[in-house]
Amino acid sequence: MRGRVQGVGFRWWTARQARALGLAGSVRNLRDGAVEIHVSGDPDAVSELRALLGHGPRTARVEAVAEIPPRPAESPEFVILQ
Repeated sequence: MRGRVQGVGFRWWTARQARALGLAGSVRNLRDGAVEIHVSGDPDAVSELRALLGHGPRTARVEAVAEIPPRPAESPEFVILQ
């Protein structure tokens, strides 16, 4: 995710959305100002999260979303990484 996605509660918002959808994975800030999200679970729930991420929380401004091939979830839950 690129745009104004750090310092606006984006990781916490993403974790709430993912947990509510029953997804596993992680979210973390990157040094370049982007946010990296890994997610796995029901394909419909993943699609719903993807749609939500295009807007983000009220205080965010999402300018770009890049998708990469999925990797196995690191945790059976959705976690916020530092």
